Amino acid sequence: MNKHNELQLYLASGSPRRHELLTQLGYRFEVLRLDVPEQRDAGEKPQDYVCRLARDKAMAGVAAAPTALPVLGADTIVVLGDRVLEKPSDLLDAKDMLEALSGKVHQVMTAVALATPDRCDVRLVTTNVAFRKLDEAEIEAYWRTGEPCDKAGAYAIQGIAGKFVSRIEGSYSAVVGLPLLETDLLIKQHLEQTR
Repeated sequence: MNKHNELQLYLASGSPRRHELLTQLGYRFEVLRLDVPEQRDAGEKPQDYVCRLARDKAMAGVAAAPTALPVLGADTIVVLGDRVLEKPSDLLDAKDMLEALSGKVHQVMTAVALATPDRCDVRLVTTNVAFRKLDEAEIEAYWRTGEPCDKAGAYAIQGIAGKFVSRIEGSYSAVVGLPLLETDLLIKQHLEQTR
């Protein structure tokens, strides 16, 4: 089987960034747009939460997929101390998040899950990201671009907010939304096992 001739998997994500990153790996896939609840359970650790969301998305994809091909699900959260920063609800929420991140190092956790009806494998990638100090005017100007509206932690490292980042330790692609190395290994492992 040539990996460029036929469909190999489904992507359970409407994220253009995940679509673009998975395309870079060269796999043939179709997108499944699903509505999976994203609610953190009381006392749930950030790493457990993001892994559960990736697993839930992949398993929802398995249930919705028209064929028995594997389904890839992923989720990304931003963590500062014990605080999980998800997508901001409004300008005040975004300002609060960006002010909290200003001048500090935070973690971006991305979990990727590959599921079939009888199995689900999950990988977690944690990347440390350092922000320079931000002032209120640049936070408000950034909000007006619309970029932070649907991004975990109210920023997109691959966009305008890249200028806020003074240092990164770990996987850049994981911060964008899909860790390329871990995703490729997960898919290759599955394809080798099903030959």
